[in-house]
Order: sequence, then structure tokens, then C-alpha cells
Amino acid sequence: MNINSTLFLQAVVFAILVWFTMKFVWPPITKALDERAQKIADGLAAADKAKTELATANKRVEAELATSRNETAVRLADAERRAQGIVEDAKARATEEANKIIAAAQAEAGQQTVKAREALREQVALLAVKGAEQILRKEVNAGVHADLLSRLKTEL
Repeated sequence: MNINSTLFLQAVVFAILVWFTMKFVWPPITKALDERAQKIADGLAAADKAKTELATANKRVEAELATSRNETAVRLADAERRAQGIVEDAKARATEEANKIIAAAQAEAGQQTVKAREALREQVALLAVKGAEQILRKEVNAGVHADLLSRLKTEL
């Protein structure tokens, strides 16, 4: 065999191999590589989109937290004001009730003083009558001298 024919034959076989590879082997490989590249690009785009959505969600969460903090502060301030008002109202009612109790006690003390004076007048009148009986050594008629005892009570 001749070297030229061998080289020519190898060149033809190589050309057939190149044609076969480009026709049947290369398109599925490039298609698989293109699909893989597309999947990677889609994954990167989805990751970027997720980052953007996460940043947006974080901003919304921060805004909601700030709003809820403000609302909580307002509600706490309102609750403190209400509690202060309730305490002041309770103090006012307690003071009013204490004043009523003191007034009632003073009125009762005044009534008891009047009753004690009346009882004391009765006793003084009885003692005066008994003293007068003993001085006169005769019995004094209480029915006849009731007017005298009444005047004596009023004078005392």
C-alpha cells in the first residue's frame, strides 16, 4: 500500500467521522449544553427575583413592625391615661365617701350628745326632786309638778 492512498483513505474516514459527529453527535450535545445553560440562567433569574422579593418583604415587615410599635405605644399611653383617670376617680369617690362617713359620724355624735344631755337633764331633774323630797320630808306629786320639771330641764 501506498502512503498517499493511506493518507487519502484516512482523510476520507476522518471527513466521514467529522460529518457523522456534526450531523448526529454534535446537535444533541449542543442541545443539552444549551438546555443546561438555560436552566442555570433561569435559576439565577429566579434567585435574583427571590432576592428582590425578600428585600421587598423585609421592607414590608419593617414597616408593619414600625406601625405596630407605634400603635402599641399609643395604646400603652392611652391605657396609662385611662388608669390614671380611674385612679383619680377612685380617689375622688373615696374622698367623697370618707366625707359622707365623717358627716354621718358627726351627726350621730351630735345626736348622741343631745340624747346624753336629755338623759342627764332627766337624771338631774329626778335628783332635784328627790333632793327636794328629802328636804321637805314629804312626797312630791310628779303629775302636779311636771310643768316645774319641764322648765327645770329646759333651763339645764
